[in-house]
Amino acid sequence: MAYHDQEWGVPVTDDRKLFEFLVLEGAQAGLSWLTILRRREGYRKAFAGFDPEKVARFEEAAVARLLQDRGIIRNRLKIRAAIGNARIFLDIQKEFGSFSAYQWRFVGGRQIQNRWKSLSRLPANSKISDALSRDLKSRGMSFVGSTVIYSHMQAVGMVNDHLVECFRHQAVRKLAARLSP
Repeated sequence: MAYHDQEWGVPVTDDRKLFEFLVLEGAQAGLSWLTILRRREGYRKAFAGFDPEKVARFEEAAVARLLQDRGIIRNRLKIRAAIGNARIFLDIQKEFGSFSAYQWRFVGGRQIQNRWKSLSRLPANSKISDALSRDLKSRGMSFVGSTVIYSHMQAVGMVNDHLVECFRHQAVRKLAARLSP
C-alpha cells in the first residue's frame, strides 16, 4: 500500500533511483512485485545502495557473495545482469549526460497520462516500452524486455497508469505537470 500510495507513478529523474528500479524490475521478471518489495532493503545492501559505479566494479567474488545472500533473489543470471547493466548504465550517462535524460527522451520529457477505468485495461507493454527495451538491449543490457521496461516506466512515472478513480491519479498528474520541462 505504501509503495502504491507514495512512490508508484511519481516521476523520477534521479539516476541512482532509476538504477534502483532497473535492478528491481529485472529481479522481478517472472516473480511478483511484492516478492521484490519485501527484499528491497536486502537489494539496497547487496547492491551498494544502488550506486551504479560501485556495482559496475563487482567481480566474480561479488557474484559468489550475492548468490549466498538470502536478502535477494539468488539467480545467477539476474545478478550478472544487474552488474553488466550497471556498466552500460554508466556508458549511457556519459553519452547523454544522465540516464534520466536518455530515458525520458522516449516520452518527450513528459509523463504519459493514461485514463484507465479498469485494471484489466492496463497493458503489459507499449510501443514506447518496445522501443526503449530494444535500445537498451542493443547497448547490451539484459533483463530489460518490453514488459519489464513497461513496469519500470510505470514505477518511475514515465506513464501514469493509476486508474482514473484512484486518488493517486490526479495527484501524480499534478506532480508530473510541475516536473515537466
